[in-house]
Formats: sequence, structure tokens, C-alpha cells
Amino acid sequence: MTTENATPIPSDKEFQLFQQLIQDKLGIFLPAQKKALLSNRLWKRLQACDAKGFGEYYRFIQSPQGRSELSTALELITTNETYFFREQKHFDYLQEEVLPNYRLGQNFRVWSAASSTGEEPYSIAMVLQDRCNCDWELLCSDVNRTVVEQAKIGIYPETRVRNIPPQYLRRFCRKGVGPQAGNVRVNAELRQAVQFFTLNLHEDFPDIGKFDLVFLRNVLIYFENDNKTKILDRIADKMLPGGTLFVGHSESLHGISSRFVPVKPAIYRLTGR
Repeated sequence: MTTENATPIPSDKEFQLFQQLIQDKLGIFLPAQKKALLSNRLWKRLQACDAKGFGEYYRFIQSPQGRSELSTALELITTNETYFFREQKHFDYLQEEVLPNYRLGQNFRVWSAASSTGEEPYSIAMVLQDRCNCDWELLCSDVNRTVVEQAKIGIYPETRVRNIPPQYLRRFCRKGVGPQAGNVRVNAELRQAVQFFTLNLHEDFPDIGKFDLVFLRNVLIYFENDNKTKILDRIADKMLPGGTLFVGHSESLHGISSRFVPVKPAIYRLTGR
């Protein structure tokens, strides 16, 4: 099937194959209304691989010869929009309610568990560098290797940094010149303070220590309830007692996890089992 602009749309059967593949590999459930999204994000890859349709492309990425292409396809499907200082109330809570509890000599550890292209981590890092009175660590992970590499570079169009407070923009960012005119780069000091790595929330986590605060925002909406519970259990196991969890404002843990209690909308505290 094709749309009016000749972009092919997978058949129901083909979509179900991709749907199951994505769920098996990433734990993410892609609902039927995302068929057009799948088509738009993979169409150029079909062309690049000379695949005659989604069925042929699916068979290729499932073959030994298509392993690299499978990674590319999964990365394209998991790229999501983000921006600096998204959901400002979380940053207000961090500054007003969390950080005042930490003093010199302590170590405050934060994990951005779906860091995408870096806007969320660098927003967190700016606040920590400005307002945290103790040593801090910020680990940032994403399943998508491409966006992790983009995040490490820390270059963004000027149109993407409008939500950064002016004082932070002056302190932590540099305007591009010459070929980089129109771009802004997070300064080297802040980039070096942030640790980026790839991690699949659907799989067992590596030994990354325990955290005082975890950002898990606008991620759970892509998983079915059983997988949400498993992810939250793994997250809870990586948090210190009484640690804080931020989720997206459209997300709720009600009926999904008993290991967290609500504090404010989209803000939870870790409890015992």
C-alpha cells in the first residue's frame, strides 16, 4: 500500500512483524496508529537497502547480513523529540526541595535514564553546577547509540536552546562561528562532567551504582504495563533509600509499582517493598 505521495505503508501483517520485533528487542509497544511513523522513519532505509517493500526489508534485518541495519532501524524508531528544561517544575523541585538536603562532603548521584540527544542531561548539569553544594555525578543513558554520540558532542541549533535561562546560556554555552554559525555548543567543562553510555531499559542493568535521583521521563508511555513494572523494579534497585524519581507529566505509576509513593504530580519517592 502507498500514500498519495508514494511513501509505502506496511500491510497489517508486515506492521505486526515489526511490532513484535521492536517489542522483543526493546520492550517498546508500537500501537497500530504508529504505522505511518514506522513508514516515514524507515522508508529511506528501504531505499538504501534496495528492499522492494517492508516484508523484504524485515527479512533482511532479521538475517545475519542485516545485523548492522537492524541496529539502524531500531535507532530510527526510538528517536524522540526533547528540549532543554522540559517540564520546568521538575527543575524547580530539584533546586528547592532536593538539593538543599545535600551538603559539602556528600556525593549527589543523578541518572538520566533516557537521555536522548542530551538536552535533558545538560539541563540537569547546569542546575547542579550552579546550585549543588556538594560533589555530584551525572550518568546519562539511552538505547540509541547515535543520539548518545550526538549528546557527547553537545552542539545544538540556536532555535533549540531558547528555553535555557539567559544566565545559564551565557555561563555554560558558546556561540558557533564560521561553519558553526547558528549553532550553540555546551562548554567543555560541562560536557566533561556528564557521562553518556548506551543502555537498553528492557535488559538487565550494568553495575552503575546507586542514585539519589533518577529522571525517567516520557519513557514509560512506550511500554505495556508488565514491562513498565519490570523497568521500575530495575530502576528501584539502582536507587538509594528515599531516592527521588521524576517521570513525565503524562505518566503515572498508579497500579504499576508499589515501590514508589507519589510526592507531587510526576514526582515519586522510593519506599521499601
